[in-house]
Amino acid sequence: MPTLFAASSVTLNFGNSLAKPTSSLLILLTVTVLSVAPSLFILLTGFVRITIVLGLTRQALGLQTTPPNQVIAGLALFLSLFIMTPTLSAMNHDALQPYLHGRINAGQAFGKAEVPLKTWLLKQTGTDELNMTDKFAGASPAQPAEAPLQAIIPAFLLSQLKSAFIIGFVIFVPFLIIDLIVSATLMSMGIVMLPPTLVSLPFKLLLFVLVNGWSLVVGSLVTSFR
Repeated sequence: MPTLFAASSVTLNFGNSLAKPTSSLLILLTVTVLSVAPSLFILLTGFVRITIVLGLTRQALGLQTTPPNQVIAGLALFLSLFIMTPTLSAMNHDALQPYLHGRINAGQAFGKAEVPLKTWLLKQTGTDELNMTDKFAGASPAQPAEAPLQAIIPAFLLSQLKSAFIIGFVIFVPFLIIDLIVSATLMSMGIVMLPPTLVSLPFKLLLFVLVNGWSLVVGSLVTSFR
């Protein structure tokens, strides 16, 4: 009986040689990166710290939905991209472009891209958090830069949460003082039926506008990453 179908072998080349990656491989890598891009953006940038601080600022003002969540997320997105621009440029120059031009393979590209990313993450990571995650990961690096990414990333996120709440506390204090002053004034005047937060809100907005509060908060956030 004649053979109708001939067996064929399929070999997937993930760029371990120094040949220029094929178009199909580039498409596969692009689709993969785009599918995990939102998670990577949250985990590996300052998005978490910026979002929390902006949200706490809104709560300190006594505003529930102003500015909307979309505005806060959009501002956090562009600020995170602005902060990460030097790191992304270094990763593109040292790893992505040489790989696309066939000068290095995929493994070498990953190793070169890891260096500036680790440098930035470690700059924002506390020592206590890194030691804890190193212990959980079973790693004992001689230098922080030798720690694996699976230990650095959770330590980085814990440090971001810590820094965000510290900045949020500093922002809350002056508005809390205004609330206390307004509440004490209303009590001394015998006005107990009027909510103190309703009276203090215009004063907090006025103070925030006079000191150019959003610019101060954003400037402090950007400075905290440097």
